[in-house]
Amino acid sequence: MARRPEVFVRPLSMEDGRKLARISRTAKNPVKLRRAIVVLMSSQGQTVRDITSLMQVSADYVRDVIHAFNERGFDALDPKWSGG
Repeated sequence: MARRPEVFVRPLSMEDGRKLARISRTAKNPVKLRRAIVVLMSSQGQTVRDITSLMQVSADYVRDVIHAFNERGFDALDPKWSGG
C-alpha cells in the first residue's frame, strides 16, 4: 500500500501562532484543546504520524483537523455538537 502524502497546516502568522498557543493553554473544551494542539504541532513541522503517536488519535482525525483549519481557520477548532 502506498503512503499517503504528508499533510501540513498552512503557514501561520505570528498572531495566529500566539492565538493557537493561548487556546492550547486556556481552552476549557477538550475537543477545542486537542484540535489546537494538532494544528500547533503541524505548524511546527510534525508529521501526521508523529502527531498520531503523541496525541493518541487516528491519522484520519489529524488530517481532518488540518484540512478543516486550512479551509475555515479558527472556526474549525470549535466543536459542532448535534443532537443524536
